[in-house]
Amino acid sequence: MFRLEIQETDLPVSISEFRLKALAWAEKHPLAAYYNHNDIPYPHNGFEHFLAVSGGDVLQLQEEKSFEDLRHYLKQQHPLLCGYLGYDLKNQIEDLSSQNPDQLYFPVLTFFIPEAYLCFSSSSVTIYTSAYNHEIILASVLSSPTPAPATTQGIQMVQRVHKDKYKQQVERVRQHILEGDVYELNYCMEFYAENVQIAPLPLYLALNEASPTPFSGYLKLHDKYLMCASPERFLKKEDHKLISQPIKGTIRRGQTPEEDKQLQHQLRHDEKELAENMMIVDLVRNDLSRSCATGTVHVEEMFGIYGFRQVSQMITTVVGQLRPDKDLVDALVGAFPMGSMTGAPKISAMRIIEELEDTKRGLYSGAFGFVKANGDCDFNVVIRSMQYNASNGYLSFMVGSAITYDSDPEREYEECLLKAEAMLKVLGRNQKV
Repeated sequence: MFRLEIQETDLPVSISEFRLKALAWAEKHPLAAYYNHNDIPYPHNGFEHFLAVSGGDVLQLQEEKSFEDLRHYLKQQHPLLCGYLGYDLKNQIEDLSSQNPDQLYFPVLTFFIPEAYLCFSSSSVTIYTSAYNHEIILASVLSSPTPAPATTQGIQMVQRVHKDKYKQQVERVRQHILEGDVYELNYCMEFYAENVQIAPLPLYLALNEASPTPFSGYLKLHDKYLMCASPERFLKKEDHKLISQPIKGTIRRGQTPEEDKQLQHQLRHDEKELAENMMIVDLVRNDLSRSCATGTVHVEEMFGIYGFRQVSQMITTVVGQLRPDKDLVDALVGAFPMGSMTGAPKISAMRIIEELEDTKRGLYSGAFGFVKANGDCDFNVVIRSMQYNASNGYLSFMVGSAITYDSDPEREYEECLLKAEAMLKVLGRNQKV
């Protein structure tokens, strides 16, 4: 790739405005992926800040053997791969299936090789391109309009599972726990609208403004869009080190610093939340052990409390060293899907999820990220995210919570609405229960 670094002092606009213009320029391409850490402090940092585009097509991956095809491409020389792992890849990893309806129609796994990508810092932008056309890209970006955050108007989001049914499903989960099928399960519900037209980029900018997170992302895949405000990391690979950071434990932010501190203290000492976190951490340690050297998997930080715009969350950091006979695909297969979005034991939880939920998850609770030329990668957990199919006008987001036997259905329901807060806000709060 050819490389050109441009300092802010050499630009006619600020870096922040240039970045917005670059996003508008990227919208002209059939494929675009944007990763943003929002300058939020996070253990092992958030996403790298860059924008990738392609006028070509995605990698040709056969759906029934997506991981093996991905392994083939990773062995070849490439500058960067951008894309996602859909939740239903679970069906290729375990003896599972998915029969629930899907109106988004995202492929189960998609990656593309950028023709150009732009890396942003606070004072410069670096353009990487497969052809020597930096000046053309620079001029195209600067001539693009500056997009602004914009919420939608007049869109009524329908809550697919009404409150009474949600409580009934929580009770069914508790019964499964009582019978020994699982000891924790992440149950989710969908909010959706049909036959709507939206401007995805301004909506993403509004979401990111309302809920800035360290794993924020935007994806354009022809007529399909992901607008993501994720606070959670699925898996990061740095050389031979694997890093996973499950989130379990959520509480609202306080109105004052004193109330906020009190609420965070409450979260840190909530026995149910601590138990949930511990269960998932044990699951993640087991998942990483499938591809990591014996004795290297350990917890770097337990029960860390981190504040975001809408909520405070309990985050634990688990790390390990990849074995010499294993590669990135082995690590992904061993850990996917993330335990924080399934429950434990994982396979039993995923089977019950298929029984209880009313729609396919699609990208939700999958992973959006990138793989570098050296095999290092970073993937988030696709939560606090909207998915949109422009061809059929279907707009959707999902929220969920971890159910244990001690769960209070009313409290779990309120947690789901809390997690939906930022998305409902940018969608105009027109909600039909």
